[in-house]
Amino acid sequence: MFANEIRKRRIEGMKSSRWLWHLDEVFVKINGERHYLWRAVDHEGEVLEGVVTKTRHKKAALKFLKKAMRKHGQPEIIVTDRLRSYGAALREIGAGDRQETGRWLNNRAEKSHLPFRRRERVMLRFRRMRTLQKFAAVHASVLNHFNSVRSLTSRSTFKLNRAAALAEWRLLCSA
Repeated sequence: MFANEIRKRRIEGMKSSRWLWHLDEVFVKINGERHYLWRAVDHEGEVLEGVVTKTRHKKAALKFLKKAMRKHGQPEIIVTDRLRSYGAALREIGAGDRQETGRWLNNRAEKSHLPFRRRERVMLRFRRMRTLQKFAAVHASVLNHFNSVRSLTSRSTFKLNRAAALAEWRLLCSA
């Protein structure tokens, strides 16, 4: 309910600056079958979108990219790993010239999987694709709400921001 308004404000603020996306996919087992969670992370480390698919080919990448771009607009630069599905899908969309690949360029997306993996281990895996999709969406929005980079601010500012986020969370949960 409140996430759409926050996202709209954030996108408006981002349009003036250089908007960079990091795309990556992570393997998730559901009942012994391998599935893929495609994720888009912006240059600040916030998870923008996550889509679960059974395959890792061009069609799945295209579905993911279209959904992300429909919600968040077009980024200036898209950083990916060397998976060929990304290049094919971006060329079909018309954003092939925006793609960058490199050995360590996509570390921000790789690091964004760590909190998800910790929660997944605690939950003892997933049983269905739908529950994985719901969990990934909710987990990303909650993590984005509370996540702030400690190294960029002073301790007092960090504590104030964290307290404000917790107060807003409690207010939303009580309503």
